Amino acid sequence: MNFDHFNVADPILRAIKDMGYTTPTAIQQKAIPIVLNGQDIIGCAQTGTGKTAAFAIPLLQRIVQESPQRPQRKPVCLVLAPTRELALQIKENFDGYNKYTKRRIAVIFGGVSQKSQVDQLNKGVDVLIATPGRLLDLIGQGLLKIDQVRYLVLDEADTMLDMGFVHDIKKVLKFLPAKRQTLFFSATMPKNIRSFAHTVLTDPIEVNAQVVSSAATTVHQSIFFVEKKQKMKLLHHLLNDSGVEQSLVFTRTKYGADRLAKQLLKRGIQTASIHGNKTQNARQKALSNFKSGAVRVLIATDIAARGIDIHDLPHVVNFDLPNDSETYVHRIGRTGRAGKDGVAISFCSQEERKELKDIQKLIGFQLKVQEHDFVAEEV
Repeated sequence: MNFDHFNVADPILRAIKDMGYTTPTAIQQKAIPIVLNGQDIIGCAQTGTGKTAAFAIPLLQRIVQESPQRPQRKPVCLVLAPTRELALQIKENFDGYNKYTKRRIAVIFGGVSQKSQVDQLNKGVDVLIATPGRLLDLIGQGLLKIDQVRYLVLDEADTMLDMGFVHDIKKVLKFLPAKRQTLFFSATMPKNIRSFAHTVLTDPIEVNAQVVSSAATTVHQSIFFVEKKQKMKLLHHLLNDSGVEQSLVFTRTKYGADRLAKQLLKRGIQTASIHGNKTQNARQKALSNFKSGAVRVLIATDIAARGIDIHDLPHVVNFDLPNDSETYVHRIGRTGRAGKDGVAISFCSQEERKELKDIQKLIGFQLKVQEHDFVAEEV
């Protein structure tokens, strides 16, 4: 199957081909026909499998069909995202598919001046990508109306609700027309999220392209048993002596991310950290430097990492194991993409044995244990 199968407009097909895409991923094959048919959907797929295209391509097609010439004054499509990074990533994807259709795509988020964002809105916009806080802020100021929205997308719905956006989402829904097409997309879809989805969607079709317990077979996973106080020394050793090049390192807390970044910088390793307390400019600079290779190591928390999409990322390191085992699968899915090999290394202290047990139960096998000078004794 190729993208011609979906019968989307030629300008969109040209843009898809320009981006180098030929064969739709599993989530795209399943979701695009449903979205084109106007039905609500709950889409769950592993990170890196093309969820954004699964809703961006068919929604852009519907917008072009309904109003082929003149851009809309008010947005007809609203995409909500939990973080600024993810919102910008979605905007970048929409821009790619929109290359020849020339619809107006805008993105708004907090942490920066609203002036340029309001200027974009005043010019008219077809697709608006937004974080909930800035969206409600501009609505409250009377600078934005979303009463013409026909398509609503909640991307990374689980993260939005985990971050406490449920009340903001409920507020946003009050400003939207009751008659609309609503799409939920996420890498994970726990029962409480699915229950909430069913209160917002109408007769949704659920699409699961890949179970959450699965990780790409191209990701080589291993575990180091190490005392908590020795983790820093072990990471430094791996970065210096084991051929580990560009690495995305996950910590559990914002404070931990900053502390680890400072320690690595003192040891001469170009490092940056990214988390919710950083300014937008600082986050974008860190991400840009990491993508360009100017920064070798990027330390991130799970929330801030949503929306980070780096091709050919060779290594992911779990400096701290996540509390939720599904998050482990989400983290390591950032390497080993598109059939390429990737390496996922995890550190496990005595205090994290329960998290490791849950992870191994979810993925269905024991992680390969790596021996090392800093390895703690087995118990």
